[in-house]
Amino acid sequence: MSATKGRAFDQRLFARVMTFVRPYRTVFWVTFALTILLSGIGVVRPLLMGDMIDHHALTGDKSGLIRMTLVVMALLVIETLVQFYQAYWTSWLGQAVTFDLRTRLYAHLLRFRMRFFDRTAIGTLVTRTISDIETIDSIFSQGLLSIMGDILKLVVVVVVMFVVNWKLALLSMAPIPVLIWATNIFKNSIQKSFQDVRTQVARLNAFVQEHLQGMVVVQAFGREQQEFGKFKAINREHRSAHIRSVFAYSVFFPVVEILAAISLAFLVWWGVRDVLNGVATFGDIVAYILFINMLYRPIRQLADRFNVLQMGMVGSERVFGLLDTEATIDDAGAASTEHIRGEIRIEGLWFSYGDVATGTPDGEVEWVLKGVDLEVEAGEMVALVGATGSGKTSLINVLSRAYEYQKGSVLVDGREIREYPLQDLRRCISVVLQDVFLFSDTVINNITLNDPSISRDQVVAAARSVGAHDFIMRLPDGYDTDVRERGGVLSVGQRQLLSFIRAMVHDPRILVLDEATSSVDSASEQMIQEATALITEGRTSIVIAHRLSTIQDADRIVVVDKGRIIEQGDHQELLAMNGAYKRLYDLQFR
Repeated sequence: MSATKGRAFDQRLFARVMTFVRPYRTVFWVTFALTILLSGIGVVRPLLMGDMIDHHALTGDKSGLIRMTLVVMALLVIETLVQFYQAYWTSWLGQAVTFDLRTRLYAHLLRFRMRFFDRTAIGTLVTRTISDIETIDSIFSQGLLSIMGDILKLVVVVVVMFVVNWKLALLSMAPIPVLIWATNIFKNSIQKSFQDVRTQVARLNAFVQEHLQGMVVVQAFGREQQEFGKFKAINREHRSAHIRSVFAYSVFFPVVEILAAISLAFLVWWGVRDVLNGVATFGDIVAYILFINMLYRPIRQLADRFNVLQMGMVGSERVFGLLDTEATIDDAGAASTEHIRGEIRIEGLWFSYGDVATGTPDGEVEWVLKGVDLEVEAGEMVALVGATGSGKTSLINVLSRAYEYQKGSVLVDGREIREYPLQDLRRCISVVLQDVFLFSDTVINNITLNDPSISRDQVVAAARSVGAHDFIMRLPDGYDTDVRERGGVLSVGQRQLLSFIRAMVHDPRILVLDEATSSVDSASEQMIQEATALITEGRTSIVIAHRLSTIQDADRIVVVDKGRIIEQGDHQELLAMNGAYKRLYDLQFR
C-alpha cells in the first residue's frame, strides 16, 4: 500500500524532499519571511478601510480621506510587490529542487543493470522522471509555503476580528464548523482520485510509448482497431479518474461560497442592528465584510493546497522508490585499462537473466550459459555461431557487463572484469549490434556520441576508410544531417555503416560484431564485410554471425549450443569434424 495513502502529509517523505532544499536554504528562509510579511499586510487593509469610513468619509474630512486613500494605495503596492517576490521565489525554489532531483534520478537510471530495463516499462520510467518529479515542484510553489501562509493569515484574521469586536467575529464564523466538516470530506474523497490519476497517467504513458515504438508491427499485422480499443479503455480510466476529482471540486467550492454568503448575511443582519444601537460602526461592518472574504478564501484554498501537497507526496514517494531501487551495477573496480591488450579468458561461466539467489538449486534456474570455457588471444578474431537462443549474444552481454554473471569468471588481460572501472572497461570494448540505435541528432554526433576528444577530421577519415563518406555527403546537410528518431532517414545498411564508423573512431581494444550483416542487402553486405576486415585488423574481435560465409576467414570459430561450447576450430577443421558446424554449413549452402 502507498505510504502516503490516507494522509495529505508524510513527514518521512517530506524530510527527504527537504534535503534537496539545503543548497538553497537562504532562498527558502527569505521566501518564508515574505510569506509571514504577506500574511500581516493583508489584515491591515480592512482596518484602514474601516477607519477611513468612520473618521474621514462620514465626518466629511476630505483631506484625511485623501491621505488615507494614498496610504491604502501605498499598502496595496507594497502587498503586490511582496506577493510577486514571494510567488517568484517559491516557484524558483520548486524548480531548483526538481532540477536537482531529476538530475539525481537520471544519473541513477544510467547506472542500472539492463535486467531492470527488461522488466520495467519505459513509459513508467518517463512518468517517474518527468511528471512525478514535476508534482514535487508544487510542494513549494503551491503547497507547503502557501499552506503556511494561509494558516498564518487565518490565525491573524481571527485574532484581529475577536480583538476588534468579538460578537461580530462569532457571527462571521458561525458556519465554520460546517465548513471544516465539508473540507474533511472533500480532502478524503480527492486523495483517492489523485492516486488513481497518477496510476492512470503512468499506464497511459507506458502504453503510448510502447505502441508508438512498435507501430510498424501494429500496422503490418492490421492490429490498428484492436490496439485502438485497448488505448480507449486505458484513456477511459484516465478520464474517469480526473472526472472523480473534478466532481469533488464541483461540490466543494459552491458549498464554500454558500457558507460565506450565510456568514455575510449573519454579519449584515446583526451588524446593522448594532450600528443602529450605537454598539458598532459602519466602518466595523465594512471591515468585517472584508475580513469574511479574507477568512473564507484561505479556507477554500487550504483544501486545494493540501491536495496539491498530497500529489507532491505521491510523486515524491514514486521518485524516491525508484532512487531506493538497488539495481545499479557494482563499480568498485580501480584497475587501469591504459595498457590493455585484449586477451580474454572465460572460465566456468554460468549466467541467467533471472534472479538467482544464493544457494538456489541449479534445477530451479533457467541458465542461459552453462559452464562456458573460452580463451581469446589478443588480436585474435573469433566467430561465434549457433542457432538462435543458443547463448551467443548473452556471452557478449556478460563480457561488456550489460548483465552480471552468477558463477565463474571473466578475465581481460588476466584480471576479473569487475576489477576495472565500468566506464573504462566499456571504452575498451565497442559493440556493433544487429539493430543499430541512432539518436535523433546529427550524423557526426551519432558517431562521436558528443565526445569532444574525437575531431571531425577523424570521423571523415574513418568514414572514407569504410566507404561511407560518399553517401553521407549526399545527405541534405552532410555530416550535420539530422537522422531523425532511431535514424529513420537512413537505410538499414547505412545505419550499420555509421555504427562501424562509431566503433572505429572510439578505437577499442576489443571489438564485438553482433549479426552485423544479417539484415542488409547484398551491396551493403559487401561494404560491411570490407569495413569488418578493416576495423578488426589488429584488434581482439568477436564476431557473431548466422551467415557462415562472412566468418570463414576467422582465426577460430566457436559453435555454441544450448548455452555450451560444443566445437572449436577453424573453418576447415570444423568441416572435417563432421559435427554441428558441418550441419549448419550444409543447411546454408545446400
